[in-house]
Amino acid sequence: MKFKKLFEPIHVGKIYIKNRIAMAPMNLFPPYALCEADGTITQRAIDYYLERAKGGVGMIITSVFKVENEIEKCSRNGVMSWPLLVPKNLGELSELVSYLHSYGTKLFVQLSAGPGRNTERDVIAAGVKPVSASTLPCVFAPKVTTRPLTTEEVEKIVDAFGSAVELVATAGIDGVQIHGHEGYLIDQFMTSIYNTRNDKYGGDLEGRLKFPVEIIEKIKDTNGKDYPVIFRYGVKHCMKGLFQRTLQANGYVEAGRDIPESIEIAKRLEKAGVDALDLDAGCYDSWYWAHPPIYFEHGYIIDLVAKVKKDVNIPVITAGRLDIPELAEKVLEEGKADIVSLGRGLLADPYWPKKVQEGRLEDIRPCIGCHDGCIYRKPLSCAVNPSCGRERLTELVPATKPKKVLVAGGGVAGMEAAKVATVRGHSVILYEKGRELGGHLIEASVPNFKYDVKRLLGWYKTQMKKLNIKVKLDTEMTPEVVKEEKPDVVIVATGSSPIVPETPGIEKIPVVTACCECLLGKKKAGNMVVVMGGGLEGCETALWLAKQGKNVTIVEILPKVMATGIFNTNREMLMDLLTENNVQILTNTTIEEATEEGVILIDKDFKRRLIKCDTLVIGVGLKPEKKLYESLLDERVELYLIGDCVEPRKILDAIWDGFTIGRTI
Repeated sequence: MKFKKLFEPIHVGKIYIKNRIAMAPMNLFPPYALCEADGTITQRAIDYYLERAKGGVGMIITSVFKVENEIEKCSRNGVMSWPLLVPKNLGELSELVSYLHSYGTKLFVQLSAGPGRNTERDVIAAGVKPVSASTLPCVFAPKVTTRPLTTEEVEKIVDAFGSAVELVATAGIDGVQIHGHEGYLIDQFMTSIYNTRNDKYGGDLEGRLKFPVEIIEKIKDTNGKDYPVIFRYGVKHCMKGLFQRTLQANGYVEAGRDIPESIEIAKRLEKAGVDALDLDAGCYDSWYWAHPPIYFEHGYIIDLVAKVKKDVNIPVITAGRLDIPELAEKVLEEGKADIVSLGRGLLADPYWPKKVQEGRLEDIRPCIGCHDGCIYRKPLSCAVNPSCGRERLTELVPATKPKKVLVAGGGVAGMEAAKVATVRGHSVILYEKGRELGGHLIEASVPNFKYDVKRLLGWYKTQMKKLNIKVKLDTEMTPEVVKEEKPDVVIVATGSSPIVPETPGIEKIPVVTACCECLLGKKKAGNMVVVMGGGLEGCETALWLAKQGKNVTIVEILPKVMATGIFNTNREMLMDLLTENNVQILTNTTIEEATEEGVILIDKDFKRRLIKCDTLVIGVGLKPEKKLYESLLDERVELYLIGDCVEPRKILDAIWDGFTIGRTI
């Protein structure tokens, strides 16, 4: 077997795990359809986890559950911001574990003391006073400081872990994972920059570890030493100070936890009775390390984790964009970890394990690291897999009456609609006026830091071929084609085209549109470039040009670039990459005029200045192409408009449009 190590069994404590693939915990965020207001999981959550078990994963670690809500309150207007583990929840969890065991999948429940200084802004706004190890500024409301927990309160939380695990064990759940990472409450006790206490829970490393060690001991005392406990923590915080992140893992003074201390923590946790470690990196002061965007390489933290693993004898689980099968196998073969943990990779494709085992790597739908479906929008789902979190609701069933379907446009919306309609039994012909399928995915996949978009494009092309969908390239659909073909359904997915604002003197300087000319190489940018537009399109194009050694300036009319529509970690990392590559950013500024020397700018104070450049790259957005749709409105045909030609949006919106129409026609 090419992937022998991935499918080799392993034990966590005395629990047998059939392979070395775990599902990482992903928050279900009550009350957003997968959880009730009190934190009880719903049928949708059961279906969601069950689909990953069907897909072959060996172990599932659930969404986080709080062990109490009296000392560390996490609710707003009676609604829990995190699920709370109470006896009322046990029925659903017990039902879930019985289903998972039928597929040979083990279930571990993640338990937490709570967020501490990471308490959500709306919870604070509802009047909740956040708590922590010490007095600290809150992450999402820096003007608000935390209240240090008393010694007695910490002891009560320790007791709550023992009671919570009793409930979990009663429900037949295989084990628990202690949530000690990402700068949450337990991590705030473990880390010197957060913990300045002078009681038994502070001081040196032994004192700072007393809280988690007591939790482990309480669990083992209450439930027996054989009940499996996994402890999750970050081996490196990647922070220069509070609210000061770093883009690189080395070359700076670490203000949080670094590798030598992580090694010592691992040894002490093993001695305390932990059965496995789950190691990651980052915290909310360096958030993108814990929630990696597309810009991180796959396996970006594995070498950090490997430094800790060599000093312990218990299994080590790790994540870090390990959804490339060859990479996951290599990590295990080289002994850098014992179990690979996939989060978003299993949201994108719940059958990742089975497809790897069957050698169908080309059929694995890739995660694109956007965070748009899994975190940015609620309830939890996935940009590239609209069925995620809605498995039963969106099940594809054969069409009761197969129809002849014409799809205009071979972008992601058109391909998704064609794929889903074909799976359901419709006869589909896809028309694409260009020479290849992909639409805007083609240029979006050009920069090397957008490798996963290229993987997604390749996946769609593969599915088109495997489903034998009739594709007509270099062929534009017209009203005449529709009349000749006499379809039952026409799906218009004709996409969008670049907006080029009217700018005085624009003819005096070389002008290149970001997506349709610059990235595709149809027109070359010079060495002194001004990018008009500081949205995601403009910023990513600017980074791509800067990485080629060009001098790049972004001009944005709004007070900040990428002001909306992008998840925090993606924006923060892209901003840091722009800074690292010396891209100058000018906000509250407009290009008033173009000249032969460059562009004249005017800022919010009406001050003008000339910036010399040899190329103006336009990246201010796209406009929908609805001409075909409008020409077919009077035709007697079932007609749909999807994707960018409705309104230029994200990959998520295009895929979800195509999926919805393909599933319902």
